[in-house]
Amino acid sequence: MATSSTAHGIVIVGGGLAAVRTAEELRREEYAGPITIVSDEERPPYDRPPLTKAVLRGDRDETTLEPPEFYADRDVDLRLGCGARAVDTAAQTVTLADGSTLAYDQLVIATGLVPRRIPSFGDLDGIRVVRSFEDSLVLRGDAAAARRAVVIGAGFIGCEAAASLRHLGVEVVLVEPQPAPLAAVLGTQIGELVARLHRANGVDVRSGVGVAEVRGSGRVETVVLTDGTELAADVVVLGVGSLPATEWLDGSGIEVDNGVRCDLTGRTSAPNVWALGDVAFWRGGDGQQRRVEHWSNVVTQVRVMVPTMLGRQSLHDVAVPAYFWSDQYDVKIQCLGEPEATDIVHIVEDDGHKFVAYYERDGVLAGVVGAGRPGKVMGARAKVAAGVPISEILA
Repeated sequence: MATSSTAHGIVIVGGGLAAVRTAEELRREEYAGPITIVSDEERPPYDRPPLTKAVLRGDRDETTLEPPEFYADRDVDLRLGCGARAVDTAAQTVTLADGSTLAYDQLVIATGLVPRRIPSFGDLDGIRVVRSFEDSLVLRGDAAAARRAVVIGAGFIGCEAAASLRHLGVEVVLVEPQPAPLAAVLGTQIGELVARLHRANGVDVRSGVGVAEVRGSGRVETVVLTDGTELAADVVVLGVGSLPATEWLDGSGIEVDNGVRCDLTGRTSAPNVWALGDVAFWRGGDGQQRRVEHWSNVVTQVRVMVPTMLGRQSLHDVAVPAYFWSDQYDVKIQCLGEPEATDIVHIVEDDGHKFVAYYERDGVLAGVVGAGRPGKVMGARAKVAAGVPISEILA
């Protein structure tokens, strides 16, 4: 490894994929200084996508990203159960939950998201979110005793939770104020195909309606919809979105705007402070700021940020189409590129269960969404990256 001239090294705040891959890439790039990862969680960094799927269903009880020797072999100081609470960018120190301070030469913010809650619902038992491993285990325990569940919000988290609860034999009502599940992300046409998938598996999908009230005596018992419908519920799952975990940055001077605002290499407004992953509001090559909440995006950002941190050539001009997926029932829903709800949607394949759709924006292929058609989706990667005219593809 190259010789390091730093005294305090690099501190990475966060306990997920972004933190682990940053440490890994630093060593791959021959950074030889100290690396410290600090995390609120007692568990070593783990993979979160399975929490609403395999973990909730009981198919997996372990999603740890790397074994202990990964950190030992790379001389990474992993500090668990004592996350960051404040940053002093002038002194270049991080205050931890136990009141101690940790000095840094470079700071990486990789704190991810916190799930939105609905304060008006109060603190009734049985109202759940799924963000941590423990959240998933608690909901799995609820499902073992529950007969009826109401899932509020039909984004990816809500849809996955609904599918897993059905797998466990729970009666599920999926409530979504938008016209269809995933409509805000993928548009109503594809949202209706997703709704069809859930209905085919026994989920009662209620679109275009919200939740007015949750009632219960100590524990949730009834969910009242805005149309007056009352739904009996033994458990309620909130899938109403997440917020960047940035409260601990209050007063630091680090610019926060829908996440930690960064340039196109992950550099924040403060000297020697960087951010990536779900918490980071990165500038794209087109000058637009985006916060991308997808697993694969972290890998791309790490390869851009780490060389820049180390004063080497940046890779920010490399175009890699965004990609994410969602497992629901027996199909994998895949999204390639940057499909938007306002795009023109061309459904090019639909057998009543599996489907493929092309998203057109300004006359070119902006994205591809498919369910159960991985070859068709991934085969379009080069065309999405090149922005091929939609007329050539549909000809």
